[in-house]
Amino acid sequence: MSVGAVYAGTFDPITAGHEDITRRACRLFDRVIIAIADSKSKKPLFTLEERVAIARESLADVKNVEVMGFSGLLMNFVQQHNARVVVRGVRSVTDFDYEFQLAGMNRSLYPEVETIFLTPGEQHAYVSATLVREIAILGGDYAKFVSPVVAHHLAAKIRQRKSEGQ
Repeated sequence: MSVGAVYAGTFDPITAGHEDITRRACRLFDRVIIAIADSKSKKPLFTLEERVAIARESLADVKNVEVMGFSGLLMNFVQQHNARVVVRGVRSVTDFDYEFQLAGMNRSLYPEVETIFLTPGEQHAYVSATLVREIAILGGDYAKFVSPVVAHHLAAKIRQRKSEGQ
């Protein structure tokens, strides 16, 4: 029986920290699904389809990862894909407090699904997609926080926004 894990998030964009957590999770589980949340309420820079495509491209070398978009309750997605584990990345105590509450709610909803926390490598501990987006939009150098694939897509999106007057 294959053990399945789901690593969910908005991934707007997928950062070097996200990729690090994904690669770590793929060493622990036979199959890892990167579940990219629609998250329209967050007003993402990239569409869901773009985020899925970028994540697939940036993780193309990882054989036991699958990237899918979803909307709705994460635990419903987890059950639909017969996963037994939810992977969450934790960078700080602040992250842990929120993630601990979320894990408790998820366990209350679906006790058969476990949540595990993984920390990124120290070089990625301060990287967040929110900060990467802000740096990119304000014209800063974000390249060291994302893979070259993501940097390319981010630069194109920023150029597109500028040409549209946003």
